[in-house]
Amino acid sequence: MQNKAKHILQSATTLTALRWVVGWTYFSALWRRLVLDFKLDPEAANYVGIKFNHFLPNALGIGDLIEHLVSHPDLLWINMVAFTVIEGIVGLFLIFGFATRLASIGTIFLALGILLGSGWLGTTCLDEWQIGILGIASGIVLFFSGSGKWSLDNYLLQKEHKLTQKRLFPWLFSGTLPWSERKQQKTVLFASIFAVFVALGTNQYFHGGVWGELHNLSKKPKLELSEVQYDEDVLSVNVMRVEGIDVYGSFVTEISVLNEEGLVVESLTSEDFNSEENFKIVNHYVAKTKVNQQSLMLPLGALATLEMKIPALAKGSYILRFKDISDASWSANFSVE
Repeated sequence: MQNKAKHILQSATTLTALRWVVGWTYFSALWRRLVLDFKLDPEAANYVGIKFNHFLPNALGIGDLIEHLVSHPDLLWINMVAFTVIEGIVGLFLIFGFATRLASIGTIFLALGILLGSGWLGTTCLDEWQIGILGIASGIVLFFSGSGKWSLDNYLLQKEHKLTQKRLFPWLFSGTLPWSERKQQKTVLFASIFAVFVALGTNQYFHGGVWGELHNLSKKPKLELSEVQYDEDVLSVNVMRVEGIDVYGSFVTEISVLNEEGLVVESLTSEDFNSEENFKIVNHYVAKTKVNQQSLMLPLGALATLEMKIPALAKGSYILRFKDISDASWSANFSVE
């Protein structure tokens, strides 16, 4: 048993660099948001909740949860604070090697949340997806290994602290797990297959990275127009940016109404966007659509209802078209009864 424990300790010690680096990865989230640049102010442009809103359009399985939070700013703020604190604690525990297995479980779930929410983001490479899958794999490895020689867990074991006598100590801290070698091998294999399945599955879902055509939803902006209605000279539409880079807005310079022949019957530009009397924006999430001097700016994940004053339109079918500064355009059909 002593030889086995010594072998486990030696194996865990070889992973010290991984534990320290993963620990800093998570602790640095708290360090960045609280110390280097305060990002928990809901009124600030760098509020981390806005970044969370960017995850929404193409999140996998947790879109409803994200939408609920970004629709309720107070609840979102509580979750952003809690998430930041948890990341900081998990990171510190890994760095110091205290309750390493508990921290590794936290690492797995935090990484899974990042992966499902933002695994589709990354303009030049698969940034968020890589962070997510490597976090999951690292958490699994650190759970089975424990913390190694240079850790508080090992210090407690060497001192034979009374905490080490608790039944849950090997499960939450470090040391020899109370199961047979055969059972551990099977569990390691199952966990490894799970990690590979998650990696390949999400790679294919988000990016088409396993078969078929590769795609990058972060590369070009895309707007979705819905619920177009015209009533008493007011044209309303819900607009949401669902693709494109997360650190840069989509800039709409022209909104036009076209008839069935494709001819422009009404057009709005930046001068009209800046008229509060004729152009109103109702934002639904924390990421907000705004007007600047030259255009209508739509952040990633922002959902807004636009109400535009349009002179009386005759009965018939029309096309509502949004044109971006890049000359890209998006359209939706509507009719006037």
